[in-house]
Amino acid sequence: MLRRRPSLLIRPELDDEPLHTTLTELRPAQQLHGLGAGRTRPLWEPVADLLRATGRDWDRRVHRVSVLAQSLPAVVSQRWAADRPGDGDALVLRAFVEATRAPAEGHAAVRRAEQTCLLAAGACPEDPAPWLALLTLMYSCAVPVKDAVPVWTEAVNRAPWHRTAYHRLLRYLSPRAHGTVPDMMDFAWQAAARAPHGSPVALLPVAARVELTAHRQGESPLAAALGASGTWNEPRARQEIDVALNGWFHAAAASHAEAVTDLNVLAFALTRAHLPDEAAPVFRRIGRHMTRHPWDLLPEPERTFVYWRDRLTERRRT
Repeated sequence: MLRRRPSLLIRPELDDEPLHTTLTELRPAQQLHGLGAGRTRPLWEPVADLLRATGRDWDRRVHRVSVLAQSLPAVVSQRWAADRPGDGDALVLRAFVEATRAPAEGHAAVRRAEQTCLLAAGACPEDPAPWLALLTLMYSCAVPVKDAVPVWTEAVNRAPWHRTAYHRLLRYLSPRAHGTVPDMMDFAWQAAARAPHGSPVALLPVAARVELTAHRQGESPLAAALGASGTWNEPRARQEIDVALNGWFHAAAASHAEAVTDLNVLAFALTRAHLPDEAAPVFRRIGRHMTRHPWDLLPEPERTFVYWRDRLTERRRT
């Protein structure tokens, strides 16, 4: 009898099961349409419980709040902020919700979102999350990089080597956003060179090269198709991959909140650079947890991911 392979898990919560449980509890159709009518406890209470349990794990806190802000109906954060004015967790979630939605709602909404971010920062003075919410708002509003860097600095002063903080500024510096290729690559190389052993920031140059790939494909899809491997055949690319492997993947470091994302970036890079032996253990660690990006830079992303994962992991078993 043929054994069916388990389906891929492609979800914003990644492998965070407590976050997945909270999202599942708040997603039933009757709650989205009835706005929690008939509940015996406040609509926002599962979110409050989750963030309380997260505590001062700033890495996981930012991941959870970012996903909650994008995945839940806005009424959850609105009601929590109304029921518990001054609650730091409620303000942080509200800051992320407003930072995500305000740019599409006009100037007044942007100003309100900025004030909410600053209120959250005042309520949670040791927390980097409000500053990353403000950075997200500035990114969406195309604020110049020179004005965004001090906000990023506020975040990393509170949580040095915060993985998501570095990736948010990398996105800001991308030529697809508000920076240039030299700005982006220099930032990534310098950050990785200074990062402590075991820090996921060691992967930043590889993430920058993925962003460079996306930029080149956006500029000239035909040229990208004809010379897609060129970016990964550059001598510096192999050096960047080695830094990521030795400085993070092979280090005996504790897993971080967005490790699944980083593993997918690393696996993508290794397949593009034609390094199957190095890619096999990365795919084994990924398992079912595919992320859409960066595989969406290739035709048939899910099929391509499964092809490489199954081919490499099966080959290593034989």
